[in-house]
Amino acid sequence: MLIYKILRPAEWAELQAQGRTVGAPVDRADGYVHFSTAAQLAETLAKHFGGAPELMLLAVEADALGPDLRWEVSRGGQDFPHLYRELRMDDLRWTRAVTLGPDGHETGPLE
Repeated sequence: MLIYKILRPAEWAELQAQGRTVGAPVDRADGYVHFSTAAQLAETLAKHFGGAPELMLLAVEADALGPDLRWEVSRGGQDFPHLYRELRMDDLRWTRAVTLGPDGHETGPLE
């Protein structure tokens, strides 16, 4: 199962330059890297990134993260994937730009 992380340009640049990141300010504050499932992604984009241009969408295979990935109840009582270690470039299955269209963010097909 793929899970998804959204990064702003500076966060994406940090990951590319250092090969790892502890994530966005909210990730640093909470002590884990927040992810969303495909079903949660649109709401995450709207709630936390509304109108933000130049976002990157990162796909990660959940099973490959092993015990460092925990599913915990969060927004709306849903289980969300949280990574309790740095996110590494070699964790990524694929990346793509998120475009901002007239109806909001567009991620393209999630596979």
